[in-house]
Amino acid sequence: MNKVILMGRLTRDPDIRYTQGDNSMAIARYTIAVDRRMRRDAAEGQQTADFIGCVAFGRQAEFAERYLHQGTKILATGRIQTGSYVNKDGQKVYTTDVVIEDQEFAESKAAQEGRGTGSSFGGGSSAGSDFGSPVGDGFMNIPDGVEDEGLPFN
Repeated sequence: MNKVILMGRLTRDPDIRYTQGDNSMAIARYTIAVDRRMRRDAAEGQQTADFIGCVAFGRQAEFAERYLHQGTKILATGRIQTGSYVNKDGQKVYTTDVVIEDQEFAESKAAQEGRGTGSSFGGGSSAGSDFGSPVGDGFMNIPDGVEDEGLPFN
């Protein structure tokens, strides 16, 4: 089985091209910066994200052209595809891309515009209270005074 699931942010606007001919098809190429779970390398000055090349065809490419831009956080599924070509210097170059089968936004529009918390969870918050609103790690704040017995887990 060849299945890839990625969540990250676009490093730049997608590069959109169209095929020639009567049945022109859109092709979008973009790179997603995907955070690594382990942050050990951060102390040593190493990168803490992987930069994954992606390619989308047809309707998925048209979606990318219309709605995706640098910094957009997306959840993408697809498959890994490898290939090779000979460059203008006569050297063989190997490629690895994720062919996108489905993509969707991974945060709200408000969060994208800097007004939100960077999470796509719905809020049950009311004015003046942060109960139910997500924090940066995706978990909701539990206000002081709530007893453990009222929570659905131990």
